[in-house]
Amino acid sequence: MVELLDSVIQGILLGGLYGLFAAGLSLVFGVMRLVNVAHGDFIVLAAFVTLGLQKILGITSPFGALLVVIPLMFIFGYVLQRYVLNPALGNDILRPVLVTFGISVVLQNGLLEVFSADSQKLQGGWLEISSFSLPGDFHIGLFPLLTLVVCIVTIGLLQWMLFHTKLGRAFRATSDDPMAAGLMGVHAPHLFSISTGIMMATVAIAGVFMGIRASFDPSLGPEQLIFAFESVIIGGLGSLWGTLMGGMILGISQSVGARFSPSWQLLAGHVVFLLVLVVRPQGLFPRRGD
Repeated sequence: MVELLDSVIQGILLGGLYGLFAAGLSLVFGVMRLVNVAHGDFIVLAAFVTLGLQKILGITSPFGALLVVIPLMFIFGYVLQRYVLNPALGNDILRPVLVTFGISVVLQNGLLEVFSADSQKLQGGWLEISSFSLPGDFHIGLFPLLTLVVCIVTIGLLQWMLFHTKLGRAFRATSDDPMAAGLMGVHAPHLFSISTGIMMATVAIAGVFMGIRASFDPSLGPEQLIFAFESVIIGGLGSLWGTLMGGMILGISQSVGARFSPSWQLLAGHVVFLLVLVVRPQGLFPRRGD
């Protein structure tokens, strides 16, 4: 029983990382119903950009590099949406899927050419190996706990932005009725570009935490995409807090599965994902009104 409870705790902490992976994906889908199959590659790109900036600028901490990576990724996301993805949007949902698939292929091959196929890792220093104990012989790593806290803060800020700012009201209006929002003066292409920029800012955070937690290479993007998609769908499409809960459920299922057999870790998460799709296709915590 103690071992099972420990697996649940570790799964909740792992869910914080998956929540970071999925937060931007959930935001963009909620605003413009864009299915972005390059999302995982953007996470890997952010990790490599952080690694490169550390070497070029001599920044010792990846957290310090985030001060540069976040605005860079925001600008990259804005430009990408404005000039590449916006022209692909429309009634045909296949076009943006194909465009983002093409971006995924280009990113993977570009990173392979620049950084090679060797695995890389960001160094978190003492934070990676520090932990503390709880009653009952439970051990909590400081870095996984920090990841969960940063995920909660990030999603909380996104939620606050959506419901307490003028930009958030424009996002929600465009999501509900793009034509009516346009008549009220909302410029959809600019708004979509901002939403992708914000998504890329969250991706920058996710990429750094992923790079500190484990090794990464140019081909890792599709795996991160699967974790992000499963978290979003389990939680409920367009629901940010639901995305966090979906990440936790996915993390718990993987952690508990690994307790029985290491080979069951990923399989357990996929099985839970499929069960949710069968029992509740709209997700466990869908956006109000869905």
